[in-house]
Amino acid sequence: MKKAMKKIYLLGSVSVMLMGLVAVFAFKNTNEIIVDKGYAIGDVVTDFKLKSTTGKTVSMVENRSAKGYIVIFTCNHCPFSKAYESRIMALDKKYASQGYPVLAINPNDPAAYEEDTFENMQAVAKAKNYSFEYLQDETQNVARAFGAARTPSAYVVKREGDKFIMQYIGGIDDNTQDANGVTKRYVEDAVNSLLAGKPVVANVTKSVGCAIKWKGV
Repeated sequence: MKKAMKKIYLLGSVSVMLMGLVAVFAFKNTNEIIVDKGYAIGDVVTDFKLKSTTGKTVSMVENRSAKGYIVIFTCNHCPFSKAYESRIMALDKKYASQGYPVLAINPNDPAAYEEDTFENMQAVAKAKNYSFEYLQDETQNVARAFGAARTPSAYVVKREGDKFIMQYIGGIDDNTQDANGVTKRYVEDAVNSLLAGKPVVANVTKSVGCAIKWKGV
């Protein structure tokens, strides 16, 4: 009887432990889904107001000459973001004059990496002479709304009146390490299609980079 009771007790303990593990993983997966969930192609993108390294507050709607934007979540510390820095600068140089300027947004918790503080963002923007706005997503609400999970992650939005419609989500191109080895320029192809009045064919790709450092995680 005692052996049977002991066996029942052990089985009960194991069951409780397994249920606990399932709950933990379920919560973890749910949290990841919440972080990763964001705008889909064709969605209306909510405008935002973020502080720029230039000292002003920037929103999408205020630039009346913009036909849309190339929104890139990036940062100072990530080696992938550093590898793409010159390419991000080139995108703005090529497309800002055609109505699609770059808006670079740093979504990271600066407490996780000192390199990503606003002061260091300002220093980098000044040293590299950024032609685009470099914005701090201090609350991380914009990154969550977009569904950004990594830096860099790129989005192309098209203006329709005072609304902005999501047209492209994913990577900047197909080679994170070597700019000379790029064979597919996803963001460029997307913007070129929009400028030509055509739909974006490859409108969702995979972004490769550093995981965004969320506050409280």
